[in-house]
Amino acid sequence: MKKQLSLFIWAVAAFGMSPVFGATNSGMRGASTVDLTGGPAVRSQQEVNYKKYQMRTDGKTYESKDGKSLYYTQPSRRSDLYKAYDGASSSISIRTSRRETSRETAKRKYFLAHPFFQPAKGKFGSVTDLGYNMGSYDFDIQDPTLNMLSGKWDMGMFSIKEDFSYGITDTISLMAMARFDIAEYKFKWNDHSPTDKDDDTNLNLMGLGGQWRFVDNSQWIANLGLHFQHQRDLSNNFVLEAKGGYKYGRSTIYGIGRAWYVNFDGDVYGNGVTDQGQTMIIVYDTGHNAFYAEGGVGVFSVLDQDWTLNVEGMFSYYDWHNQLSLRAAIGWQPNDWVALNLYAKTNLYDSANDKTLDAYARRAGDAYYFDLGGAKLDNYHDTSFGLQAIFYF
Repeated sequence: MKKQLSLFIWAVAAFGMSPVFGATNSGMRGASTVDLTGGPAVRSQQEVNYKKYQMRTDGKTYESKDGKSLYYTQPSRRSDLYKAYDGASSSISIRTSRRETSRETAKRKYFLAHPFFQPAKGKFGSVTDLGYNMGSYDFDIQDPTLNMLSGKWDMGMFSIKEDFSYGITDTISLMAMARFDIAEYKFKWNDHSPTDKDDDTNLNLMGLGGQWRFVDNSQWIANLGLHFQHQRDLSNNFVLEAKGGYKYGRSTIYGIGRAWYVNFDGDVYGNGVTDQGQTMIIVYDTGHNAFYAEGGVGVFSVLDQDWTLNVEGMFSYYDWHNQLSLRAAIGWQPNDWVALNLYAKTNLYDSANDKTLDAYARRAGDAYYFDLGGAKLDNYHDTSFGLQAIFYF
């Protein structure tokens, strides 16, 4: 980006581009982070560290905070705490002699990967999630003086997330969560200029919550959850989740809805990279607050005594874009207290494609960002996969 930023500054001098003020404010899935399975959120955080200054655009002035950053927050892509056992039975045929008729005995098993699972009174649940999240999109800088400059934004994040829950009663549980991220963010340039990189390794998410399973009978199951999440140097999130399911044979067919109120630390969020003091940012939106929502359907099926399958389809509103995603997970549970769950999630559609967002750049030592005429997005991808180790004791 060294070459491109020199061109930006030259364009300012030659064509009188006006300086504008860059404020401060993730997160893929978190981003998610939903949750963000889709759930109360993954965050992908892109840090842009700079001193306090002012940048004006469209007659508005935003105030920056020292040491703060530019972010995009996306819900964590899963709600791993919110598993529940399924009331289905597996049959075991027992024959004691040739003269006795065979009989069936029912065995009830607590399936830890079930989307409605929560610990009973006095019990603990633990979900350790080792995940990898990828996000990318192509962009074209729209200022004609920059000779059709284009490139690709790319994010890769390895995360370790721990969700821990305790049953206050058989229907009410308390939860705590934390996530450690190792992330790298890149601007790759199509003119073969060196790739600009930034990274973030930190404990980036902590949270508390509660869940109430208010229906659980032979046919129906339903619960409500309320959670608070703090994302480091980014935002405070309040998440409301509701699920309801119908038990049919060895399956549970369910609907799910989530809503996030996100209070950002600053007033601008998007993607940005600072490399050797030079910065470029693509702005998603401005404002201290945002609202996210997800809604969808899923099915959880017991394949046999030890194996399960879970599939979810979700439509999501993430403030500046909408997304349709699909998540699938296969689980193995050899006994009542431990399970492994392998999952993957990807977007099938995203309205970010063909959107033109604001874009700015700043050279090392400068006090101002300069308007690059916008960045048109294409080929937006958001994928996550991982392994969950679930314990019940």
